[in-house]
Amino acid sequence: MPDRWRIGYSGHWWDPYHQNVLKGDYPIFGQRTFFIFTGVIDTLFEARNLPTAQGASRASPGGNGDFFGRGQQLLVNENIIASLDLFHGSTAFKPKDWEFRLTPVFNVNYLKVWENQVVNIDVRQGTNRTDFGFKSLGQVALQEAFVEVRLLKVDKRFDFISARAGIQGFTSDFRGFVFSDNQPGIKLFGNLASNRYQWNVAYFYMLEKDTNSHLNTFQPRHQHVGVANLYRQDFLFPGYTTQLSFHFNLDQAGSMDPNGQHYDTNGPLVRPAPIGAVRPHDLRVFYLGWSGEGHIGRLNLTHAFYQVLGTDDFNPIANRPVDINAQMAALELSYDIDWLRPKVFAFFASGDSNPRDSTAKGFDSIIDNVDFAGAGFSFFNRQPIKLAGTGVNLVNRFSLVPDLRTDKDEGQANFVNPGLFLVGAGLDAVFTPKLKASLNVNVLWFVNTEPLILLLHQPGIGHYIGEDYALRLTYRPFLNNHVVTSLAVAVLRPGSGFGDILVNELLYSAFLSVTLSY
Repeated sequence: MPDRWRIGYSGHWWDPYHQNVLKGDYPIFGQRTFFIFTGVIDTLFEARNLPTAQGASRASPGGNGDFFGRGQQLLVNENIIASLDLFHGSTAFKPKDWEFRLTPVFNVNYLKVWENQVVNIDVRQGTNRTDFGFKSLGQVALQEAFVEVRLLKVDKRFDFISARAGIQGFTSDFRGFVFSDNQPGIKLFGNLASNRYQWNVAYFYMLEKDTNSHLNTFQPRHQHVGVANLYRQDFLFPGYTTQLSFHFNLDQAGSMDPNGQHYDTNGPLVRPAPIGAVRPHDLRVFYLGWSGEGHIGRLNLTHAFYQVLGTDDFNPIANRPVDINAQMAALELSYDIDWLRPKVFAFFASGDSNPRDSTAKGFDSIIDNVDFAGAGFSFFNRQPIKLAGTGVNLVNRFSLVPDLRTDKDEGQANFVNPGLFLVGAGLDAVFTPKLKASLNVNVLWFVNTEPLILLLHQPGIGHYIGEDYALRLTYRPFLNNHVVTSLAVAVLRPGSGFGDILVNELLYSAFLSVTLSY
């Protein structure tokens, strides 16, 4: 019998615009075994102005007063990604019988600054750094390396139960508020009732990250993460999906790490945080959450609420063991008007009004990657802002929470923090199928400033962080994702609270990213 997959075949293996064996248009062998190769070159050019302390050994005199120097920075980051995906099964209506995926990533990054002790704690390293992310070409990061098997067909509508083991990407809710990362683990997942219900039960044993590339290393970090969630599609309204979730974070960096301390690639101590009584400690944290995503008619709705409970056996700011009781809430409403989508949103992360007592009330995530309130192009969401003189960040890169944490990837969660209240508005505009624009304005406040007052020994810190203005343009010249270019600029106009702890000058970031995919 003729091969039905190759009837009318006219493509070549190197041609992504026609039938191609490398993109799974027909089986690589047999009738049901397919192979997909995806190659990506992701290039980022970023310029930014961040509050930067001059330190004890200054690169040049002057600057903003006697403490803050020149905060300009230039970043170039290049990721070369190759994803190899081999799977067996039908291509349309049934889940895969089995799948094997391998995604190695090679990174090169360059950072130029104008002050010492930014690229490295050793002032002799100067003000620029070129880093391959790894010590040799043989040490390539693995962002995916997993095997997936379908265990059971539940009913005749092809509802199923499958298992996946290995390094895999996982985002635990719609917008990445609590956990979004690529880590080694085991996941059971499936669906029920003609796909109206979907569920996941996952466990991850966390790896350390490379400091400058933010990619996986092969060194374990003695942290266990568990997630269970349940989705219900068309809940009450067609087009709206609701989710219930449970997260567990057991960070045993204090009791299980033989050294008790972890320094990042550039020299600073990141675990435990170099504040207060520097003592290794463990965290046992539980997240109970309800979130939703979808539309009710033409009204688009996103919401999330999390209650956090648990213990930290020695919080460095409280200087004692603490019980955790924190909350987070988020809401976004938008409405489609032809090619325009105006939206309004609010975000709340609880803060700690009494940082010395035995209850930690500031919200923190496990590893977040927040797609909310400007996603990755607003200033406060995108930039890591260091709290000068402390060794910790006010906020981490691609996060909204001012958690006073040394680093989102390598540091530990900290639940004694000032919290955040944010309100904002935005507008998405699809000018043509090739060109899309997003405009975003955020207004931000600290919920409680007492943790900052205690940490900085500075009374009278205000609550107002400032206004964040951001614009992003996305251009797809070939009407597909083979070439995607994004250009964005963001400005933070500091308020009284931000000026009290850092600087009053206008801060900015701008980036150009070009993603080439095959």
